[in-house]
This record gives sequence, C-alpha cells and structure tokens, in this order.
Amino acid sequence: MQNGAQMEYDYSVAKLFVFTTILFGIIGMTIGVLLAFQLAFPELNYLAGEYGTFSRLRPLHTNGVAFGFTLSGVFATWYYVGQRVLKVSLKESPFLMTIAKLHFWLYFITILLAVVTLFMGYTTSKEYAELEWPLDILVVLWWVLWGVSIFGLIGIRRERTLYISIWYYIGTFIAIAMLYLFNNMEVPTYFASGGYGSILKSVSMYAGTNDAIVQWWYGHNAVAFVFTAPIIAMVYYFLPKESGQNVYSYKLSILAFWGLMFVYLWAGGHHLIYSTVPDWMQTMGSTMSIVLILPSWGSAINMLLTLKGEWNQLQTNTLIKFMVLASTFYMLSTIEGPIQSIKSVNAIAHFTDWIPGHVHDGVLGWVVFMVMAAVFHMVPRMFKKEIYSKSLMETQFWLQTVGIVLYFTSMWIAGITQGMMWRAYDEYGSLVYSFIDTVTVLHPYYTIRAVGGLMYLIGFFMFAYNIYKTIKCGRVLDKEPVNATPAAA
Repeated sequence: MQNGAQMEYDYSVAKLFVFTTILFGIIGMTIGVLLAFQLAFPELNYLAGEYGTFSRLRPLHTNGVAFGFTLSGVFATWYYVGQRVLKVSLKESPFLMTIAKLHFWLYFITILLAVVTLFMGYTTSKEYAELEWPLDILVVLWWVLWGVSIFGLIGIRRERTLYISIWYYIGTFIAIAMLYLFNNMEVPTYFASGGYGSILKSVSMYAGTNDAIVQWWYGHNAVAFVFTAPIIAMVYYFLPKESGQNVYSYKLSILAFWGLMFVYLWAGGHHLIYSTVPDWMQTMGSTMSIVLILPSWGSAINMLLTLKGEWNQLQTNTLIKFMVLASTFYMLSTIEGPIQSIKSVNAIAHFTDWIPGHVHDGVLGWVVFMVMAAVFHMVPRMFKKEIYSKSLMETQFWLQTVGIVLYFTSMWIAGITQGMMWRAYDEYGSLVYSFIDTVTVLHPYYTIRAVGGLMYLIGFFMFAYNIYKTIKCGRVLDKEPVNATPAAA
C-alpha cells in the first residue's frame, strides 16, 4: 500500500451517505416549507386528512432534517475525512468495510421506518426523541457500528497524531450514546397496562418533572452533538483543505473542544426556566449557557482567522463563501441562544417564534451550509469529476442567504411581538390582547418566513441538481485537485 497522496481510499460508503444526505434533505426541507405555509394559511392543514396536519408532519420535518439529512452528512464526512487524516483505507480491513456497509443499510432502513411510523402517528411525543422503542433499538445498533468504525480506523491508522476533527467525531459518538440511552428508556404500554395497551406505543420510565429534566438534558445536547460538534469537525477539515491555509490555532481548537464538551452538557436546564424544575437547576442552565459563548466563539473565531490574509478567496471560491458564512451564522446563533437563556429575556422569549428563529438561523445557516460545502468538496474527489456549474453554486448561495435572512428576521420580530403582547396588561390588571389577537398580528411575518423557507428549498434543489449533473456529466479530472474545488464556469 502506498502512503500519502497516492493512497487509494475507498469511498463506496461515503458515496452512499452523500446520496442519503441529499434525499433526506429534500424530504425534510420540503415538509418544513409546507409547515411554514400551513402556519400562514391554516386551510393547508386539511389537504390530506389527518396525514396532512401540522401536528402529524412536524416530527417528520425535525427528524428528517436532524437525523436524516444532518446525520447522513456527518457519516458521509466521517467515511471520507476519517480515512484521509488517519492515512488508512477502508479496503485494507474487510471487517471494517463490512461494519461500514452494515452501518449504512441499518441506518437507511431505520430512517425510512421513522418516516413511515411518524407519518402513521406513532410517536413518543418527546422532542427529538419521537421514535418508538423498536426503532430506538435499531438506532443503538447502528450507532454502536459507527463507534466500531471510528475506533477501528483509529486502531489501524498510520498517522499517529489525531487531527482535531477526529476528536469532535469521537465526542459526538460518546455523548449521543450516553444521552440517547438514558432519555429513551421506555416501556410498551402493552406491558405497563397488563396487556391492554399497544406493543408499539410506549411510555417513558420517568415521570413529570424528572421526565422533563432528562428530556431537555438530551434535547439540548442533541443540538450540541448533532448540529454542533460534528459540524465543527467538518469545518476544521474542509476549510483548511479548501483555502490551502493551516488552522489558525491548533491550541485554541483543543481548548474550545474541551470547553464545549464540558459546558454543553449542563446547559439543557435553560429550556425549563419558570417551570417545576428546581430553581438552582434553571439558574445553572442559564449560567452554563452564558459560559458556552466562550468555547463556541473560540471555535468560530479560529475558523474565521484561518483565512487571515486570504480573504480575497471569498471573491473567487464559492465554497469558501459557504463556510465563512456558516461560521458567521454559528457565531450569531451561539450568542443568540445564551441571550435567550437569561431569565429576564426568557420571560419574553419562551414559547414564542423567536425560539424557532434562533434554531433555524443555526440549522440553515450553520449546519446545512457546512454540510453542502462538504459535499461540494468531496464529490469531485470521490467521483473524479469537476463541479458541473459554478454559476449555479453562486446563485444557490445568494438565494439561500436571502432566504435565511427573511426567515430569522421575520421570526425575531414575530417572537418579540408575541412575547410583549402576551404580557401587556391594562390599568385593571387584565390582559390587553386575546390569544387570537397575537395570531392575527403575526400573519405577515409567518408569510415572510414561508417565502424565505421556499427560497432556501429552491436553493437546495439547485444544489441537488448540481451534484447530480456533476456525477453524471461533469468534466473528468485526471488528478485530484490540491486545494480549491474545481468548478466549471
């Protein structure tokens, strides 16, 4: 086996995950846009009976984007990045190759079953943990297989130093394993009710406030270790590769890693402010959320300073634009979240549309931009084809950027308007506005949000088309590009 750049890596599993990234991205985001229009125009809830209602479709959207699109992107980049930074090919180990393929097919079957069962109404009703217990067991199986893949490749590596991206993949694996197992402890109602319930419907092993505490310890950290840690792993690999620049500070990347790993796990209590959860736990959630600014911005600043002296690349390389804007949105969402977790701010923000505004500038701006940039970088190297259209990439970038801005600004305004109207009292201590008053006032903002989401979705279809055409009829590359991803003019 030849070392270095001449090594023949095996991208068969990475390619499969790239395809599912695009497939589940289309499914999850299309449903998301439909939901946005349903909020603006409620009559759209009744197009397909119970199967077309907001309540039935929303879990499909969140799970499709979080665990269909994002995790596919994470696994695709792992099977690409892992081989390259560890200087080892999957084909060298038939065992690890079998594990990788089994990982993909079990994962793919699970997500398809998730789509079917959620569509049918089988749900635990716990956010980001809606899947019923048979699917939870499948999730545990393929998560363990991913762990075997990670530590197996590390075990046979040629490169002794573990690059920072590998640290973040390991952190993702360990944290989600712990969180998922504890939060998804449940008992089928058939056994809990002496044979009267359903074998497919389960109830949590925790009750009341305890259930809420465990759920949001998990729920917030599903964001931490699906939407944050592995995406940082991506940017630490793909930004230096694409720009030809070294990471600005390796020491800062390590410090931010340990800060993120420790602090994130304590921040979930900020979802339960002004609830029956003990006050000290609410305060700890708020405090840790503020502290979380340090490791989050440490990573983001490190990413941006990697381009120090090379900012001219923003003019010529669209992928650099995607990654720089992704890092900027990461900074925005990781200052916005801590602000919302301050108790006095949370009194206005909680239950309002400012919260989904915060979530979506993070997911659309940070996660999806970074995953798409990673796919744009990997595809020419995996398929040995030039990107089909640079102008299509550029148009997609601006269309989606405008879409995000429309989305989160409309939700900021809508959310703060809601919070203020709900709290408005007259001189007699009575509420000034009824709930329906707030709904009426928000209609224009919901419409703007839906239009912004539609623009973003059109951009994603442009991305999918560009990748398809690249694989099908892109100009063949005779050798792997060193830095910048080649794109046809």
